[in-house]
Formats: sequence, C-alpha cells, structure tokens
Amino acid sequence: MKLKTRLTISFCIIIFVPILLAAFVIFGLQKFQIAAIEQTYGITADNYVNLMNPVQILNRYTKADYNRLLKEVKLNPDRFLELEFLEEINQQLKKKYSYLIVRREDDIVYMGDQTDLKEEDLPGYGAYELDAVSGTYVDGEEELLIKQINFSFSNEDRGSVFIVTASYEVLPEVRHLLADIFISALIILFLTAGMLILWIYRGIIRPIKRLEAATVNIQQGNLDFTIETEGNDEVSELCSSFEEMRKRLKESSEQQMTSEQQSRELISNIAHDLKTPITAVKGYSEGLLDGVADTPEKREKYLRTINSKANEMDALLNELTLYSKIDTNRIPYNFNKLSVAAYFNDCIEEIGMDLETKQIGLAYFNYVDNDVKIIADPEQLKRVVNNIIGNSVKYLDKKHGFINIRIKDVGDFIQVEIEDNGRGIASKDLPYVFERFYRADASRNSATGGSGIGLSIVKKIIEDHGGKIWATSKESVGTVMYFVIRKYQEVIQNE
Repeated sequence: MKLKTRLTISFCIIIFVPILLAAFVIFGLQKFQIAAIEQTYGITADNYVNLMNPVQILNRYTKADYNRLLKEVKLNPDRFLELEFLEEINQQLKKKYSYLIVRREDDIVYMGDQTDLKEEDLPGYGAYELDAVSGTYVDGEEELLIKQINFSFSNEDRGSVFIVTASYEVLPEVRHLLADIFISALIILFLTAGMLILWIYRGIIRPIKRLEAATVNIQQGNLDFTIETEGNDEVSELCSSFEEMRKRLKESSEQQMTSEQQSRELISNIAHDLKTPITAVKGYSEGLLDGVADTPEKREKYLRTINSKANEMDALLNELTLYSKIDTNRIPYNFNKLSVAAYFNDCIEEIGMDLETKQIGLAYFNYVDNDVKIIADPEQLKRVVNNIIGNSVKYLDKKHGFINIRIKDVGDFIQVEIEDNGRGIASKDLPYVFERFYRADASRNSATGGSGIGLSIVKKIIEDHGGKIWATSKESVGTVMYFVIRKYQEVIQNE
C-alpha cells in the first residue's frame, strides 16, 4: 500500500473511528443506564435529554413514594403519628437521597434527617395545590425540592407530610454515566492509537528496521543476506532498491575478488614465462663473455638466440600492457578503410615466412572480390591473426603441421577462418576458451607458455570492431577459429 494511501487511511481512522466507537458506546451506556434508572427509581425517560432536565428529574424522582403516601393518608392518616411506620418510610426515601417530615398543626412531629431546613421554609397548610410530579423548590445552601401532602387527622387536626429531596445528591447514575463516557473515550483513543501504531509499525517501521540491519551488515562487509520485501508501497520499493544495490555490491565484490585472483595468476604466469627466456639470455650472454662462442658461427647463433628470447619477453610485456588497457577499456584504435585482399595478402606473406622457419605448412584461400573493403585498425587486426596462429602453432602436435587460412564473403560481413591440425579442444572446454585466464590444461599451458589472456584479447578486439568470434574443434583432429568483420559500404546520397 502506498504511503500516501496509508496516511489517508490513518487520518480517516483518527477522525472517524473514535467518533463512531464513542457514539456506539454512549448509545449503549444510555440504554443501559436508562433501563437501570427506570428499574431503580421508577423514572420513565426516552433519553438523557429528559434526564438532564433537573426540574423533571426532581419532580419524578419520588413520584411513586408520593403516590403511596397520598394513598396512606386517605386510608389511615393517624399512621403518620406512628414512629415505626415513619421510620420505615424514611428509610426507603433515603435510598433516593430524600427524607420525610411530618407536621401537625404548627408543630413538627417527625424530622427524617438532620438538615438546615427551617420550619418557616416549609409551605403552609394548603398553600399550593400540588401533585406527584410537582413541588416547591427551595434555593439556599442546599437546593431542595419539597413535595407536600395536606390532610386531616382523625381528630380534625391539620397535618402535612413533606418529601424533601436534595438536588445535588439526586440521580448518581447520571454522574456515573459522564465518568463512564470519559473513561470509554480514553479507552477508545488508546485502542485506536494502538491499532494505528501496530499498523504503521508493520508497514513502515519494520521495513526501516530491516534496512537499518542491512546497512550495518554492509558496513561490516557482510553481503550474504537478503532484504525481504512485502507490499508495493514506497518503503517496500526502497527495500527492493536496497536489495538490488546489495546484489550489485556483492557481484562487484565477487568480480573484484575474481579480478584480483586473475591478476595474481597473470603475474605468476608472466613471471614463469619470463623466467625461461631470461635464463636463456643470461646463459648465452655469459657464454659470449666467457669466450665459449669462439667462432663467428657460434657467436651469430648465440646472438640470434638472445634476440629471439628478447623478442619473446617483449611480446609478453606487450601482452601485459594490452591486458591492462583492455581492463580499463583504453585500447588505442586507429581505424582505417582497408582493402581485404591487399591487407590479408601482406599478412600471409609475413606469417608464411615465420611458419616456414618452423617447418609448418600454410595454405591461403581468398574468396573475396578485390574491391571489398573493411573499416579496421590494421595493427590490432594483425594482432588478432597473429594471436590465433601463435596459439595454433603452440599446440601443434603432429609431425607435419599445417595451418589453413580462408577469407570468405558472407553478405554484409567478411569471414576469416584459421584452421590447424593440432591437439584440438575438448567439447567441455570449448565454450570457455575466450574467457580470460581460462586454461583447459593448466600443466600443458604452463609447459608451452602463455599468459592465458591471448584469446580474450582477440575477442575484445573483434567485438570492438563490431564483429564476433567463435571456434569449432575436435580433439586430436584440430581447431577452426572463425571471426567476422562488417564490410565497408559507401552511402550514396540522392541529390
């Protein structure tokens, strides 16, 4: 869920959920309390609007008691002179925060409670025509409602019965309701806040905690973990981006470790390959200095050997320099428009002289028209051909070795095929021969020399020319290397 949607829902929850819950709780409490009040006090009310009216409440509060006393004075007025009867009535009235007063003529014969009510505050005999739901309101330190019943004793003495109700004590359930509403509102707010905190924690805080833990892991160099992503909100997207960054960092770290390992291997290979020609140079130069080569023919032979070994070392160092440029994509190219026929004729002439000295046969077949041209760097393209042929010569194991070179026209490309009858490459190794430092047979390569990056350099140069390279091979039969380069085509503009 998007963060904007989450915040919108949170806002609605904060506003509407407490209101709805509070309304529901208040409605329930209202029904419950009204039912309790009706049952306890006999007050009938549809809602708390009526109950909150103090006049209605005080008038209805002792309605049932008033009617009972009214009935009693009609049947047996002299009972209001019996203390036991009056105590019974007074105890019932106390439950409703009221008490009883009985007056005979001008004398108070019974006072149900200690009160500051003065005798003159009581209404006179027959002062008002009152009923069960009306009375006299007395304002003072104690706000009182007085209901009066006038009657005559059996001896014709005038009598009055008063029900006095303290308004500040009346209907405690109403006050309890207000407290219940306040407590309920607090509980609702706490529950709503708890729900929101839990929801926000699950949706925002928990993913942020995971990101924090991931940051600590990365800071400590640990990349072997996974950041779990849930949902599609902004925080989840951030977690996904962080996980992608972790993967890339891990890949980069692994590549760096591989590169460092390959660099160490390259240095080791070149150090090993340099050792042989250096030993030879050192031995032949010492032979010259010691006078071992005492004839012109020997001296010439020693010098040629020293020159050959120096060239081998130079080639190795050039290969190392080129490797460093490949690693940083800084191979210097000087592209020119080249005639395919002329260029490869010159290459074959040079290669043929070298192979002739090694007694290796060479066959050259050019199936391309003389006017076909390519855009290429002549020096780097020659490096490609020389590296492939050098690799073939290195692994020729037949008594009569040969190399065939074919140049073909394949539509928009020219295709160069270099075939040998060497040891061949195993099918399991063939897909990896163009990878840097890959050795199908480490011991064999160590014996024959080479840094292990020759074919990877070839692949890089061909790809930088917009072409591609591949190979086919059979063990003990030989290998064919193929590469293609796009033809040069002039664009004719219509005037």
